[in-house]
Amino acid sequence: MATKKAAKKSTRKYGASAGEHVKTEMHEMKRGKLKSGRSGKKVTSRKQAIAIGLSEARKNGAKVPKKKS
Repeated sequence: MATKKAAKKSTRKYGASAGEHVKTEMHEMKRGKLKSGRSGKKVTSRKQAIAIGLSEARKNGAKVPKKKS
């Protein structure tokens, strides 16, 4: 007898494409090419680079939790 497996709900918070966005932003930061919003200053903080990557992922419709405000 064939048994039917229940479809598991994904418990991952972030999608794979979100990770790719963060990865590219981190590379840019390490090369010194990543700039912040309006001021255009160079990003030096790792946390800020991750935040920019997640923001880009949100804009492109990736699976990312809502921003805490």
